[in-house]
Amino acid sequence: MMKKKVTVVGAGNVGASLSQMIVREGDADVVIYDIAVGIPQGKALDLAEACPLWGSSSRITGTNDYSTTANSDVIVVTAGFPRKPGMSRDDLLTANAEVVSGVVENTAKMSPNAVIIIVTNPMDVMTQLSLQASGFDSRRVIGMGGILDSARFRTFVAWGMGASPQDVDALVLGGHGDLMVPMPRFTTVAGIPITELLDPAVITRLSDRTRKGGAEIVAHLKTGSAYYAPAAAAAEMVEAILTDRKQLAPCAAYLRGEYGIDDLFIGVPVILGRNGVEHIVELPLNDDERAQLAASAASVKKGVDELNTFFKVS
Repeated sequence: MMKKKVTVVGAGNVGASLSQMIVREGDADVVIYDIAVGIPQGKALDLAEACPLWGSSSRITGTNDYSTTANSDVIVVTAGFPRKPGMSRDDLLTANAEVVSGVVENTAKMSPNAVIIIVTNPMDVMTQLSLQASGFDSRRVIGMGGILDSARFRTFVAWGMGASPQDVDALVLGGHGDLMVPMPRFTTVAGIPITELLDPAVITRLSDRTRKGGAEIVAHLKTGSAYYAPAAAAAEMVEAILTDRKQLAPCAAYLRGEYGIDDLFIGVPVILGRNGVEHIVELPLNDDERAQLAASAASVKKGVDELNTFFKVS
């Protein structure tokens, strides 16, 4: 049986880490595309030589030619400029718009039935741009941020509780930015909501650290941004799609009135499967949660409007 095919656009830290995670599992072949001549080829060869040690029969190819990406089942876009200390995700808006629109338009032509996952920041706005650039059904264009943000929340809750991260299920909604919305009522440790386990002040502190989780890493690294956890989040999405797992996870999905939001990509719980977003799950939010989600959506909408001012997809 022919393996599934995944194209990873961008051979930087996120793209290379993601490619490693996929080929190590051995369930899909991978193409790494990058404009830098030699970089995707070298990293692909290095990973190919590791496959025997992992017991993986996956093939991995590096390329500067979009035709090599043809007939991919999933396309993951990691290409773009990373954040530097003091920068917000939104500061990357116009710089990364040119990159993302070009690669999405070209890869979508080569793989018209693929599901596209966007990792590049500002992620929600880049996902909106990718819908336009690809011409795909909105269910097949998804942003990665919610899984990453929820993983960060899981980590900090586990540390705050002195519990195993495996026992923590966390949920973060909204845009992948400073106004993301950690959801303590829907975050549990061994099935118990953290609102029953932790002081409100502790929950507030952990939520705030989650919102600033990416910036905290940027401040340490100084010359780049996070890549292991973003790659792991994208890898989980790729696996859910390739295996038609019907996984419930928070992702940036295109809303048509759900949660009172229309014509916008924002992080909400979805069922992930072969067709991308199989279903959007509407949770019963209280007034405060709904207000926070609306504020986060307004921030994303501002970015979309700003992008439309500077950059128009033909």
